[in-house]
Amino acid sequence: MSLSATSLRSTLIPRSTALTNAVLVVSGVLGLAALAQIALPVPGSPVPVTGQTLGVLILGTAYGSTLGVTTFALYILVGIAGAPVFANSGHGLDRIVGPTGGYLVGMLIATFVLGQLARFRLDQKFLTALPSMLIGTVTTFTFGLVWLQQYTGESWSWTFNAGLTPFIFGEMLKIAIAGTSLPAIWRVVNRKNS
Repeated sequence: MSLSATSLRSTLIPRSTALTNAVLVVSGVLGLAALAQIALPVPGSPVPVTGQTLGVLILGTAYGSTLGVTTFALYILVGIAGAPVFANSGHGLDRIVGPTGGYLVGMLIATFVLGQLARFRLDQKFLTALPSMLIGTVTTFTFGLVWLQQYTGESWSWTFNAGLTPFIFGEMLKIAIAGTSLPAIWRVVNRKNS
Protein backbone atom coordinates (compact mmCIF):
# COMPACT_ATOMS: atom_id res chain seq x y z
CA MET A 1 0.00 0.00 0.00
CA SER A 2 1.39 3.39 -0.89
CA LEU A 3 1.63 6.06 1.75
CA SER A 4 -0.66 8.35 -0.24
CA ALA A 5 -3.47 5.79 -0.38
CA THR A 6 -5.48 6.57 2.73
CA SER A 7 -9.06 5.71 1.82
CA LEU A 8 -10.27 2.25 0.98
CA ARG A 9 -11.25 3.52 -2.46
CA SER A 10 -7.80 4.95 -3.19
CA THR A 11 -6.17 1.75 -1.99
CA LEU A 12 -8.35 -0.54 -4.08
CA ILE A 13 -8.48 1.78 -7.11
CA PRO A 14 -5.20 3.74 -6.96
CA ARG A 15 -5.47 5.13 -10.50
CA SER A 16 -9.04 6.22 -10.79
CA THR A 17 -10.32 7.95 -13.87
CA ALA A 18 -13.29 10.22 -14.39
CA LEU A 19 -15.23 7.13 -15.47
CA THR A 20 -14.37 5.10 -12.36
CA ASN A 21 -15.17 8.08 -10.12
CA ALA A 22 -18.50 8.56 -11.92
CA VAL A 23 -19.34 4.88 -11.44
CA LEU A 24 -18.44 5.13 -7.75
CA VAL A 25 -20.51 8.29 -7.28
CA VAL A 26 -23.57 6.84 -9.02
CA SER A 27 -23.17 3.57 -7.08
CA GLY A 28 -22.93 5.54 -3.84
CA VAL A 29 -26.06 7.56 -4.65
CA LEU A 30 -27.96 4.36 -5.47
CA GLY A 31 -26.71 2.74 -2.25
CA LEU A 32 -27.77 5.73 -0.16
CA ALA A 33 -31.17 5.78 -1.89
CA ALA A 34 -31.66 2.07 -1.15
CA LEU A 35 -30.66 2.51 2.50
CA ALA A 36 -33.02 5.49 2.81
CA GLN A 37 -35.91 3.20 1.89
CA ILE A 38 -35.24 1.18 5.03
CA ALA A 39 -37.37 3.62 6.96
CA LEU A 40 -39.32 3.06 10.15
CA PRO A 41 -41.66 5.80 11.36
CA VAL A 42 -41.14 7.07 14.90
CA PRO A 43 -44.44 7.89 16.64
CA GLY A 44 -44.58 11.59 17.50
CA SER A 45 -41.55 12.46 15.40
CA PRO A 46 -41.24 13.80 11.86
CA VAL A 47 -37.90 11.96 11.57
CA PRO A 48 -37.93 8.25 10.61
CA VAL A 49 -35.24 5.73 11.48
CA THR A 50 -33.41 4.98 8.22
CA GLY A 51 -30.38 3.15 6.93
CA GLN A 52 -28.90 6.37 5.51
CA THR A 53 -26.64 6.99 8.48
CA LEU A 54 -25.01 3.56 8.04
CA GLY A 55 -24.42 4.48 4.40
CA VAL A 56 -22.80 7.75 5.44
CA LEU A 57 -20.46 6.02 7.89
CA ILE A 58 -19.27 3.60 5.24
CA LEU A 59 -19.29 6.09 2.35
CA GLY A 60 -17.31 8.79 4.16
CA THR A 61 -14.59 6.45 5.31
CA ALA A 62 -14.39 4.23 2.24
CA TYR A 63 -14.56 6.99 -0.38
CA GLY A 64 -12.62 9.71 1.45
CA SER A 65 -13.77 13.29 1.87
CA THR A 66 -13.76 14.54 -1.70
CA LEU A 67 -15.50 11.63 -3.39
CA GLY A 68 -17.73 11.06 -0.36
CA VAL A 69 -18.97 14.65 -0.24
CA THR A 70 -19.40 14.68 -4.02
CA THR A 71 -21.52 11.53 -3.76
CA PHE A 72 -23.67 12.77 -0.90
CA ALA A 73 -24.11 16.21 -2.52
CA LEU A 74 -25.29 14.53 -5.73
CA TYR A 75 -27.66 12.37 -3.66
CA ILE A 76 -29.19 15.54 -2.20
CA LEU A 77 -29.36 17.23 -5.62
CA VAL A 78 -31.10 14.32 -7.35
CA GLY A 79 -33.57 14.20 -4.46
CA ILE A 80 -34.27 17.91 -4.80
CA ALA A 81 -34.67 17.44 -8.56
CA GLY A 82 -37.45 14.91 -7.99
CA ALA A 83 -35.85 11.47 -7.82
CA PRO A 84 -37.47 9.46 -4.99
CA VAL A 85 -34.21 8.88 -3.11
CA PHE A 86 -35.07 10.16 0.36
CA ALA A 87 -36.81 8.14 3.06
CA ASN A 88 -40.16 6.66 2.03
CA SER A 89 -39.44 7.51 -1.62
CA GLY A 90 -39.45 11.19 -0.70
CA HIS A 91 -38.11 13.93 -2.92
CA GLY A 92 -38.16 17.67 -3.38
CA LEU A 93 -36.77 20.77 -1.75
CA ASP A 94 -39.19 20.42 1.17
CA ARG A 95 -37.12 17.46 2.44
CA ILE A 96 -34.10 19.76 2.70
CA VAL A 97 -35.82 22.77 4.22
CA GLY A 98 -38.27 20.73 6.34
CA PRO A 99 -37.79 19.10 9.74
CA THR A 100 -35.43 16.39 8.45
CA GLY A 101 -33.20 18.79 6.49
CA GLY A 102 -30.71 19.18 9.31
CA TYR A 103 -30.06 15.46 9.34
CA LEU A 104 -29.32 15.53 5.61
CA VAL A 105 -26.98 18.53 6.04
CA GLY A 106 -25.41 16.78 9.02
CA MET A 107 -24.84 13.64 6.95
CA LEU A 108 -23.15 15.70 4.24
CA ILE A 109 -20.81 17.24 6.81
CA ALA A 110 -20.31 13.88 8.54
CA THR A 111 -19.22 12.41 5.20
CA PHE A 112 -16.50 15.06 5.00
CA VAL A 113 -15.45 14.58 8.64
CA LEU A 114 -15.26 10.80 8.27
CA GLY A 115 -13.22 11.14 5.09
CA GLN A 116 -10.79 13.40 6.91
CA LEU A 117 -10.53 10.93 9.78
CA ALA A 118 -9.83 8.16 7.24
CA ARG A 119 -6.81 10.17 6.06
CA PHE A 120 -5.30 9.31 9.43
CA ARG A 121 -6.19 5.64 8.89
CA LEU A 122 -8.61 5.68 11.82
CA ASP A 123 -10.97 3.35 9.95
CA GLN A 124 -8.36 0.60 9.76
CA LYS A 125 -8.28 -0.52 13.40
CA PHE A 126 -11.18 -1.50 15.64
CA LEU A 127 -10.04 0.74 18.50
CA THR A 128 -10.02 3.84 16.30
CA ALA A 129 -12.79 2.99 13.85
CA LEU A 130 -15.54 2.86 16.48
CA PRO A 131 -14.78 6.36 17.87
CA SER A 132 -14.53 7.68 14.30
CA MET A 133 -17.99 6.33 13.54
CA LEU A 134 -19.28 7.87 16.76
CA ILE A 135 -17.88 11.26 15.69
CA GLY A 136 -19.67 10.93 12.33
CA THR A 137 -22.93 10.05 14.05
CA VAL A 138 -22.63 12.91 16.55
CA THR A 139 -22.01 15.29 13.64
CA THR A 140 -25.17 14.12 11.87
CA PHE A 141 -27.34 14.36 14.97
CA THR A 142 -25.95 17.71 16.09
CA PHE A 143 -27.07 19.36 12.87
CA GLY A 144 -30.29 17.34 12.82
CA LEU A 145 -31.32 18.26 16.36
CA VAL A 146 -30.53 21.95 16.07
CA TRP A 147 -32.41 22.14 12.76
CA LEU A 148 -35.37 20.14 14.11
CA GLN A 149 -35.68 22.38 17.16
CA GLN A 150 -35.45 25.56 15.10
CA TYR A 151 -37.89 24.29 12.48
CA THR A 152 -40.54 23.07 14.92
CA GLY A 153 -40.06 25.67 17.64
CA GLU A 154 -40.58 22.90 20.17
CA SER A 155 -38.67 22.64 23.45
CA TRP A 156 -35.26 21.00 23.61
CA SER A 157 -36.81 18.22 25.69
CA TRP A 158 -39.27 17.45 22.90
CA THR A 159 -36.49 17.72 20.30
CA PHE A 160 -34.31 15.17 22.07
CA ASN A 161 -37.29 12.86 22.64
CA ALA A 162 -38.37 13.07 18.99
CA GLY A 163 -35.01 13.46 17.26
CA LEU A 164 -32.45 11.50 19.28
CA THR A 165 -33.74 9.12 21.95
CA PRO A 166 -35.59 6.73 19.58
CA PHE A 167 -32.47 6.47 17.41
CA ILE A 168 -29.83 5.62 20.02
CA PHE A 169 -30.04 1.82 19.81
CA GLY A 170 -30.12 1.78 16.01
CA GLU A 171 -27.23 4.21 15.74
CA MET A 172 -25.16 2.13 18.18
CA LEU A 173 -25.83 -0.87 15.96
CA LYS A 174 -24.81 1.05 12.82
CA ILE A 175 -21.64 2.29 14.52
CA ALA A 176 -20.83 -1.30 15.46
CA ILE A 177 -21.47 -2.55 11.92
CA ALA A 178 -19.37 0.13 10.22
CA GLY A 179 -16.73 0.22 12.97
CA THR A 180 -16.10 -3.51 12.74
CA SER A 181 -16.64 -4.22 9.04
CA LEU A 182 -14.23 -1.57 7.76
CA PRO A 183 -11.26 -2.75 9.87
CA ALA A 184 -12.06 -6.33 8.81
CA ILE A 185 -12.03 -5.29 5.14
CA TRP A 186 -8.78 -3.36 5.69
CA ARG A 187 -7.20 -6.44 7.27
CA VAL A 188 -7.97 -8.48 4.12
CA VAL A 189 -6.81 -5.69 1.80
CA ASN A 190 -3.56 -5.15 3.71
CA ARG A 191 -2.80 -8.90 3.66
CA LYS A 192 -3.29 -9.02 -0.09
CA ASN A 193 -1.09 -5.95 -0.60
CA SER A 194 1.79 -7.17 1.57
